Amino acid sequence: MSAPTKPLRLSLFQLALPIFFEQLLHMLVGMVDVFMVSHVGDAAVAGLAAANQIVSLCIMVFGFVGIGGSVVLTHHLGAGDKAGAAQTARSTIAVNAWIGLAISLLVALAAGPLLRAMQLSEHLRVYAWPFLTILGSTLFLEAINLSISAVLRAHGYTRAAMWVSLAQNLVNAAGNAVLLFGWFGLPALGVVGVAWSTVFSRVLALVALLFLLSRALHLRLVLRDLFVIPRDVLRRILHIGLPAAGEKVSWYLAFMTITALSARMGDAVLATQSYTMQLVHIVVLASVSIGLATEIMIGHLVGRGDFDAAYTQVLRSLKIGWMIAVGVAAVVALLAPWLLGCFTKDAAIIATGTLLMRIGIVLEPGRVANLVAINALRATGDARYPAMIGVISMWGVLVGGSWLLGTVLGLGLVGVWLAMLCDEWLRGVLMYRRWQRRAWLPHAQATHAKLAVA
Repeated sequence: MSAPTKPLRLSLFQLALPIFFEQLLHMLVGMVDVFMVSHVGDAAVAGLAAANQIVSLCIMVFGFVGIGGSVVLTHHLGAGDKAGAAQTARSTIAVNAWIGLAISLLVALAAGPLLRAMQLSEHLRVYAWPFLTILGSTLFLEAINLSISAVLRAHGYTRAAMWVSLAQNLVNAAGNAVLLFGWFGLPALGVVGVAWSTVFSRVLALVALLFLLSRALHLRLVLRDLFVIPRDVLRRILHIGLPAAGEKVSWYLAFMTITALSARMGDAVLATQSYTMQLVHIVVLASVSIGLATEIMIGHLVGRGDFDAAYTQVLRSLKIGWMIAVGVAAVVALLAPWLLGCFTKDAAIIATGTLLMRIGIVLEPGRVANLVAINALRATGDARYPAMIGVISMWGVLVGGSWLLGTVLGLGLVGVWLAMLCDEWLRGVLMYRRWQRRAWLPHAQATHAKLAVA
């Protein structure tokens, strides 16, 4: 074992707050694009939204390597294995680079068939095809950026990743304005300009992240790193990452299914669901950030072999998460009539959306338990159980319950949200019980033992 690394000394808030703003900034990229393209026309917005669905699914796939690599990396850092941490970081970036290149090629070549498969009209494909072709061929940039950000967060440099996201957003917004509207004498490129602006901002983000990797971690990447990926490191990354990927893709498909169920209830119902989810995303970010921060802390503690501290840290994270989630959900529910009024003037949509956000006050504690406990279990190496329970609950309770309560019993969107509430609480309770009963301990002990031998 090489020279020991410095132990992680950051608190939950010191880790979680920058992660919250980083995630918020990532979300704002898409919102800024939609806002600016809305000046071109509704057809341009619809085309952009369809293309972004494909892009979002691809980015979700890239995320599983980042998750797996980050967890394995925290184990090495907690154990003080500097050489193992460096090799894991290089392998994480290399694996995502190759996956990114493969998906970039696939999306670029199949952009047309993919959009036709989504039943997009020829009028909308005029906007969606060039946007998807440009972004699709450069998705590998986002894959590499996501993996480097995960490496920095695992080392505790959550603020660095946040500042890069802020700079990327500013460059993207400025580039949109210049290329979309043709400022400073440049041609007005419309949606194509938005795509090139996004690509340019990702290139600058990659340069900044590589600089931080070298400056903060003293880790320089060379071409050889792309071709040298130890089999054992890859296996450990995939052991964590693949179940996480399955869970995330399953959720995405389940959510698309309940969106389709909502669409069958009428245009007003679908609009209400769409507007309300914009508010939900802000509420959920707090829980996601606490979950990711907890994952980093538990990974370090498992690598160090301090299992009792890991156990109590999750209980502490849950208490903090519950207080924050309920508080944020209550504030958003109180402001819901005004916030929804920014999107629509339809009184029925505002009334239903406000009711849904009030249901969210009860829903969010279940989501917190789910997110925090799942991230903690994954950080111990116990990745398959959360994924298995997640898939069963998503399709059995979320989708099945949405159909039964929303469609069969005629409760509409309220029924869909009650099914969502039951899904989050069921998974939250099961994950909490698994953590409380220490069913994760054998996985954590096995992980620590392997590091001690290495």
